[in-house]
Amino acid sequence: MLLFQQPPATQYDLRFSVMGIPVRVHPLFWLITLLLGSAGDLLLIPIWVFVIFVSILIHELGHAFAFRRFGQRSHIVLHFAGGLTIPESVSWGGGWASVALSPWQEIFISIAGPGAGFLFAGLVMLIVSITGGSVLTTWLFGFIPLPVNAVMSFGAPYLGALATLLLWVNVFWGLINLMPVQPLDGGNVARHLFVHYDPLDGLRKSIWLSVITGALLALVGLFAFRSLYMALLFGFLAYQSYQSVRGRYGGRF
Repeated sequence: MLLFQQPPATQYDLRFSVMGIPVRVHPLFWLITLLLGSAGDLLLIPIWVFVIFVSILIHELGHAFAFRRFGQRSHIVLHFAGGLTIPESVSWGGGWASVALSPWQEIFISIAGPGAGFLFAGLVMLIVSITGGSVLTTWLFGFIPLPVNAVMSFGAPYLGALATLLLWVNVFWGLINLMPVQPLDGGNVARHLFVHYDPLDGLRKSIWLSVITGALLALVGLFAFRSLYMALLFGFLAYQSYQSVRGRYGGRF
């Protein structure tokens, strides 16, 4: 799927490593993040970019450390559609081969990304509580997609906005990412579970689940959250899943 494939390297890529895990940031990552956060207070844009960068990086590091737990090296790419953690081949008999992982290991790796975001959100809530802030207020405004300037009255405005956005991105989008829509983490978990318990027909069922869930989330994003981005994203993923099931099984339900 082109949307979730690794983009080619450019001379403008930012490269660094975190605890031995290589990270590459494609320039379109910054551009799309800026466009998505361009509305509202201009002083909030750097906070928005920081939150998205840190949150996606933590998510992908969760996957990368899970890969490492099972003896698989990986590298991270942040690009215009989010992030990817890509396993690396290992030297084997004069050539290169992929590490074979069990379905349960694959499930653990998929869950580790959102799990890392939830742990980070818990740390943010702890810091807010220790510093005298209101975790409940920050949580409510972090979960409900209200304008960021709605929290400006709660003490230090930009620190409040930072905490709000960190909670919103890591909790709300972490939960969304666990929905059984392929190729998101929840979709990968559903696929492995369906295939494990129904080897003959599990894959088809998991793809249809992705079609239905993606379509429903697109409607929720458009009408409940008034988010065109969410509607387009999940509408596209539902369509891709439908094309997949149609190509494999002729659209048989």
